[in-house]
Amino acid sequence: MAQTEEKRLPRHLAFIMDGNGRWAQERGLSRSAGHRAGAERLREVCYWVLDYGIRHMSVYAFSTENWRRSKQEVNGLMRLIPDFFQRYAAELRELGVTVHFVGDLEELSPSTQKIIEKMRATPPDQPEMDLYICLNYGGRREIVRAVQKALRSPDPLALADQLTEERFRDFLYLPGMPDPDLIVRTAGEQRLSNFWLWQAAYAEFYYSPAYWPDFGQADLAQALETYSHRQRRYGGEKSVDAHH
Repeated sequence: MAQTEEKRLPRHLAFIMDGNGRWAQERGLSRSAGHRAGAERLREVCYWVLDYGIRHMSVYAFSTENWRRSKQEVNGLMRLIPDFFQRYAAELRELGVTVHFVGDLEELSPSTQKIIEKMRATPPDQPEMDLYICLNYGGRREIVRAVQKALRSPDPLALADQLTEERFRDFLYLPGMPDPDLIVRTAGEQRLSNFWLWQAAYAEFYYSPAYWPDFGQADLAQALETYSHRQRRYGGEKSVDAHH
């Protein structure tokens, strides 16, 4: 891909994968079947994003609020997560995808925690992309947890005098992760829903009417094309390149 094209791509592309349940209901299927279809679409999207040469991708898989859903749906999701990575861990590793899990992971099932540890222990030999899976994640909770970590420092009062935005970042779940440049939400909803609240301060947003299991290559191309024409000023007067 030409250098001029690369400059117009986001460094970090994030997805709020919405519409699995509605996709299933419209087809007379269970919501769990919709989540399984959504997981298969995630696998395909990884290939497409890699083809663009985008180095960072994040997805909102399960929020801290999703526990409020029916027990049947939550149990289905909790089974789906380890099943998906047991099936595709080797394939993702071969593709050069380094998988990071973000959120309060200690509250997840033992089988999910086991697959998380296995993924951490077996990174790809030739990394091509970092994939951040947000599991039991909430933006507000992340910020509260960061404050709690800061207060546990040896001298919190001294830290308070020195605390800057960049220093505060050190207390987030993944301090080294670049902020998302583009957040794509599917299924026509136009909300952030507690996703990357700190990191999304200057993210661009794109809303697709397609349900996540129907989100195709053309939809991704349209989102990236729209992003390429956005003027990113970061509060200033002049447009700043996405890789500032």
